[in-house]
Amino acid sequence: MRATKLLFGFALAATLLTSCYTDEVIVNDYNNAPSISLNQLLNTYELWYVDVNQTLGNGETPFLQIAFTLSFRNGVLYANNNLVGFGNQGNGFGIDVGVYDTYDMILDVTHDIDGYQSFDVYQIDNNTIELYNPFNDTSYFLNGYQRSNFDYDFVFYDNIHYFLQEYQAWEKTYTSQLGAINEFDNENYLQFLSVGNDSTFRSSQDTYSNNPSTIFWDYTGVYGVGNVNNNQYLKTLTLDYDFFDNEFFELSVINDQRIELYHASSGTVYEFTGRGYIEFLRTEEVSAKNDKGSPSLEPQMKKRKQKTEKRDNPREHTRS
Repeated sequence: MRATKLLFGFALAATLLTSCYTDEVIVNDYNNAPSISLNQLLNTYELWYVDVNQTLGNGETPFLQIAFTLSFRNGVLYANNNLVGFGNQGNGFGIDVGVYDTYDMILDVTHDIDGYQSFDVYQIDNNTIELYNPFNDTSYFLNGYQRSNFDYDFVFYDNIHYFLQEYQAWEKTYTSQLGAINEFDNENYLQFLSVGNDSTFRSSQDTYSNNPSTIFWDYTGVYGVGNVNNNQYLKTLTLDYDFFDNEFFELSVINDQRIELYHASSGTVYEFTGRGYIEFLRTEEVSAKNDKGSPSLEPQMKKRKQKTEKRDNPREHTRS
């Protein structure tokens, strides 16, 4: 994460949380034939934030579904798919995920994992473009920023549940001396999974494991991450344990590999360190083991979930 940029944070928050594109705007394009070339348009901004909640259509383009930002640099496509290292990896551009080419208002991408994809590009306003995939009738909307005025911290904390999923396991590495004895003292590992509605966690009382894949998970339940009023950098974490009720914590991020959990009811502070970093290119398979009675979890695609209701795409044409 980069240092907090509060002034830019308010502007970005307003853009990300209140922007809305009506069907009328989509059909009646702002300017689909700009005075500059498509390549120049894509290079007008260093970062294009993928506003996944504005997506139109019932299809999905995998590499767009997991990307927070895209950058188009001299024929190479870069993406920030992870929140670990967000703002620092690749000098803020992220990782090299493929190559691209442009002609007229058509963007062709050859992604390292997903292969060839082609898009019709529409300019919606001065810093918003639409990438329309005619092969799945789905549009993604990208908002342009320079690295100097993009609030990496806001995006990080607004999507912090994805950060929790970017390690195979979180190992308890510190417990404060202060605080009452409680049931959670016995839990040594946590895991947050991209299953269902991004709400599944597992916990383990294993005493030590140098390999996250060998951890025996004692319990599977539901978790939730919440906001704290007037403090975007502090979150709440609720773990639903059926056998001893919910566990409630204040969640703070120490760095890109360590989190602090303050257990409100006991006054205990825990630190967990991430083990087994997952770099997202497209998918991450979740173990389906069910030995010793552990629940079976099918492999799931790691992707950003659209919070808004999916809407049909008003674009009805297909490229000839």
